[in-house]
Amino acid sequence: MIKVEIVNGPIGFFPTDDNHRQDGAELTFNGRVRATEHGKNITALEYEKYEGMAQTELKQLAKETVQRFPINDLFCRHRIGRVNVGETSIHVVICSKHRQEGIDAMSWFIAELK
Repeated sequence: MIKVEIVNGPIGFFPTDDNHRQDGAELTFNGRVRATEHGKNITALEYEKYEGMAQTELKQLAKETVQRFPINDLFCRHRIGRVNVGETSIHVVICSKHRQEGIDAMSWFIAELK
C-alpha cells in the first residue's frame, strides 16, 4: 500500500499498524529542519506547493520506490508552509520483509526526494 499526504501544519505520525505484523521491518524516517543551510544559520524553511503537482510527484516517487525495491508499504507525509528549526518536515514509514530491503528503499526514496 502507498499513502502520500501533503499537510499544512505540524505532521502527525503514522501509527504502527497491527496488519504489518508479518513484516520483519518497519522503518521510520523523520526529517527535521536543521539550524544551518549551506553554512548559514536559519530559523525556518518555507516549503511551497504547486497546485496538484507536489502530491502527484510525491505519489509517483513512492510508486517507483515500491516497484524498485521489495517492500510492502510506503507511507509519507510532507509538510508545506513555514517549518521552524527542529520541526519535522517529512515523515516516512516503510514496511518490508527484511530490514536491508527497507533500509535500501528508504535511502533511495529520501535521496530522490531531495
